[in-house]
Amino acid sequence: MARAAAAMLGTVLVLAACADPASKVQTEVSQGGSASAAPTTAAPDLDGIAPELLPFYEQTVDWTSCGSGFECADIMVPLDWDDPTGETITIGAKRHPADETSMGTILINPGGPGGSGVDFVEYTPFIFGTELLDNFDILGFDPRGVGESSAVSCLTDAERDVADAKTYTTDDAGLAQMAADAAAFGEACLTNTGAVLGEVDTQSAARDMDVIRQVVGDEKLNYLGFSYGTQLGATYAGLFPEKVGRMVLDGAIDLRLTPHEQSLQQAVGFENALRAYVTDCLASAGCPLTGTVDEAMAQVKSLFDKILANPLPTNDPARPLTQTLAFYGIAQPLYSQAMWPTLTAALTDALNGDGTALLASADSYNSRNPDGTYADNQGEAFRAINCLDDRGETDRATMDAEAAEIIAAAPTMGEFFGYGGLGCESWPFPQVDQNFDLSAKGAPPILVIGTTNDPATPYVWAEGLADQLDSGVLVTYDGEGHTAYGTSNACILNTVDDYFVNGTVPASDPMC
Repeated sequence: MARAAAAMLGTVLVLAACADPASKVQTEVSQGGSASAAPTTAAPDLDGIAPELLPFYEQTVDWTSCGSGFECADIMVPLDWDDPTGETITIGAKRHPADETSMGTILINPGGPGGSGVDFVEYTPFIFGTELLDNFDILGFDPRGVGESSAVSCLTDAERDVADAKTYTTDDAGLAQMAADAAAFGEACLTNTGAVLGEVDTQSAARDMDVIRQVVGDEKLNYLGFSYGTQLGATYAGLFPEKVGRMVLDGAIDLRLTPHEQSLQQAVGFENALRAYVTDCLASAGCPLTGTVDEAMAQVKSLFDKILANPLPTNDPARPLTQTLAFYGIAQPLYSQAMWPTLTAALTDALNGDGTALLASADSYNSRNPDGTYADNQGEAFRAINCLDDRGETDRATMDAEAAEIIAAAPTMGEFFGYGGLGCESWPFPQVDQNFDLSAKGAPPILVIGTTNDPATPYVWAEGLADQLDSGVLVTYDGEGHTAYGTSNACILNTVDDYFVNGTVPASDPMC
C-alpha cells in the first residue's frame, strides 16, 4: 500500500470503444516455437494427478442459467493446497458459451488483484472480437478471496470510507499512524475472514485455475489475463508449463521486479500518463491549466499540496475531498484516453474550490456506489493478496531513500507511491515462498501485450515479462491507457483473435 493508502496495480480496467484500425501483420512462423495444438474439449486424462487431489479434478460441476446467455457454477478447491485433504472452499465462475461450435474455454481475469472475473465476463460480448466469441466459451472466475468465491472481508462500508480517504504525512507520527492503521486493518481482516485470509496468494489461485481447466474438459489451459491477471497467468505457466494452451497477457507485470522497483516504475508510468493528458489539455479549448507543460504539471502538484492542508468541500458535507481521494480522482481517468474530458471537467471544478467531480471519480476507482455501499471487496482483497505475494522494505532509512528516489523520478505523482512496505509489516500471515519457474520453460508461445504509455503497468514491464518468459512474444500497442485488447484498435483485436482461434503467432512485433 502506498502512502496515499493504496496506489493499486491496475485495479481498473476501463472499457472504451475500439478505434484506429490498423493492418494485421501475422504469420504462421513463431518466435518461440509452434503455438499449442488446436484446443480440444475431449475429457483430459488424470495422469500425474496425486490421489488426494482427485476429488477436485474429478468433480462434476453443475452449470445453471444465470442471466441472458450466461451460466454459473461453484467449483470446489482445497483451502490449503499443502493440505488438500483438509477444508475446502469454492470458486465462483460464470461463462458465456461460444456463439457457434466451441473449440474449448478461455479463462479470463480483469486484474487487481481483487478484480472480479464473474463481473467482467458480462462485458465480453461487447468488447471481445466476434471470432473469439464465436469459437470459445469465455469463463470469468473470482480468484480465491474475491467476490463470489470464498472471500476476504475486513471493514464495514463506513469504515472503508474512512480508510480510503485517509492521508498520511511522512514524519515519524504520520508513518507510525500508517503502520498502526495497517495492523488494525489486518486484524479486522483476520477476525472477519478467518483461515481463508492466509490462503489467497497468487500461486494458490493459479492452482485453482488448473482444477477449472480440468472440470471444463480442456487438456490445456487457454487464458486471457489483464494487468494483475498477467501475474496470475505467468504464475500458472511457471507452475504448469506443460499444460499451457494459448495464453495472452495484456498490461503485463514483470515478476522479477522488487516492490520498490514496481512502485518506482509505476509512479513514472502515472507521471508520463498525466503529462500526456496535460499536453493534450493545453492544446484544447477549456483547459483549466495554463502555461507550458511543466508549468501545468506544477499546477496539479500545487493542487495536491493545497488539498493536503485544506480538503475541498463536495456535495456531501460528510465527505470532503482529501489528498488521497484527489489522487484516486485524477488517476482514474488516466486509465483511458476516452476519459480525459472527464478529468478536464473535474480539474476545472477542483481548481475553483469544488471537489465533487474528483470525489465521484475516486469513488469509481474504489468501487463505491452513490448510496454509500461498495460494489465489491476489491480493495480488501488487493491488500490481502499482495501481502502474501511480496512485501516491501520496512527499514525507515531505506524507505526514506526509496521515497526520495520515486519523487525525483515522478515529481507530481510520486509522493503517493512510497512507504508501501508498512501496509504489510504486521500482516497476520507470512509471505508465501515463490516455488515456480519464472521462465515457464517448455510452455508454447505466450503473447505479452504492452501499451507504450500505460500508467498502471508501464510498457517496460511488458518488455520484461516477454523477456522473462522462455516463450514470450511481445505485442506492442502504441497508445495511451491501461491494457489494449478490446479497448484499442483492430490490429490488437485481430492479432489476439487469430492467435486463439488459428494458433497464429506473430513472427515479429506487429507494432499496433
